[in-house]
Amino acid sequence: MRETPRPQGTAGDTGSELPQHRPGCAFAHTTGASGSGTPHRSDGRSPHTPRGARHTGPTVRPGTTPPVPGRTALLFSVVSGLLALFALTTWQIAADGPLRSLDERTGRALVGHGPRWLTEFLADLGNTQVALPVLGCALVWSLVRGERRAPVTAALTMAAVPLLVVPLKDWIARPGPLTDATGYYPSGHAATAAAAYGAAALLLAPYLRRSWMMPVAAVLLTAATGIGLVLRGYHWPLDVLGSWFLCGLLLIPLSLSRRSRRRSSSRTPSC
Repeated sequence: MRETPRPQGTAGDTGSELPQHRPGCAFAHTTGASGSGTPHRSDGRSPHTPRGARHTGPTVRPGTTPPVPGRTALLFSVVSGLLALFALTTWQIAADGPLRSLDERTGRALVGHGPRWLTEFLADLGNTQVALPVLGCALVWSLVRGERRAPVTAALTMAAVPLLVVPLKDWIARPGPLTDATGYYPSGHAATAAAAYGAAALLLAPYLRRSWMMPVAAVLLTAATGIGLVLRGYHWPLDVLGSWFLCGLLLIPLSLSRRSRRRSSSRTPSC
C-alpha cells in the first residue's frame, strides 16, 4: 500500500498538524508590525529612493522639498519694522514731540566736529552728481549681462525717491540746524545715497565671488554720507534716519527680485 506523503516540516512534526511558519524566517510580504495587514520588507529597511526619504507637510505636495520656514515671517517683520520706525520718526518731527527735542539737542552738539574737508567730502557722497553715476554704471553693467527686470526695478526705486521725499519736505517744513529755511525732513541727500548705493550693490553682487562685499560697501557709503551731513550741520540726525527707513522700504522689491533670480539660477541644470 502506498503511504500518503507527509507534509513538509521538521523532524518532530506529526501528520495531523498543518505546516507552521518557523520563527526567524523571512517572507517577502507578511503582516505589518502593527497588525495592519499591509506588506512590508522583511529586513525592516526603509526604501532606498529619493522620494521615500522626503517628508511632506499639510501645505506641501508629496515628494517635494518643504520651503524654508520663517522666510515670509522674516520679510513681514522687516517691512513692519521699517514702516513703524519711519511712521514714528515722521510723527515725532511733525508733532514736535520729545524725540524731536532730543534730536535737535544732539544735532547741535555734533555740528562742527571733525575735519572740515573730510566731513564735506562725506556729505558730498549724497549729491546726485556722485551717487547717480554709480547707479548708472551698475545699470549699464546689468543690462549688458542680459538682465531686464532688475535694472528696471532699480531705476524705478531711484525715481521714487524724489516723488516721496519732496512732498514730505513741503508738508513737514522742518527748519535746518543752521538756518531758518524749511524743508529738511527727510534728507534728500541721505535718501539719494541710500537708494543709489543700495540699488547698485544689489545689481552687482551676483557677479562677484564675494557677493557680501557690495552690500557692505553700500552700507558704509550710506553711513558715511549721513555722518557728513550731520557733522557739517546740513541736517538733523532724524532727517538722516528717516530717509534710511524710507529707502529701506523702497529697496525691498529689488532685493526680492535678486533673491528669486539666484534661486532660479541654482535650479537650472548645467550642461
